[in-house]
Amino acid sequence: MLEKIEVVDLIEVIENGSIQVRTKTAIKEDGVEISSKFHRHVVVPGADYSAEDAKVQAICAAVHTAGVITAYKAAIAAQGV
Repeated sequence: MLEKIEVVDLIEVIENGSIQVRTKTAIKEDGVEISSKFHRHVVVPGADYSAEDAKVQAICAAVHTAGVITAYKAAIAAQGV
């Protein structure tokens, strides 16, 4: 029997308050992993994170304070992005 499993397996907080999320997708056959791949994405301060994994949401809620969001937006504006 083939089984596809997706799990957030790594969450990192970057200095500017961004949250880097790695998701692992594994394919198992009869309980034995036969293939896997990784996908990464970043949740920046001020972004909507309501669709993220519960662990990611909890970390974003703790890290993305008003001060962090303001500092992130100011840094981006200073870079002209």
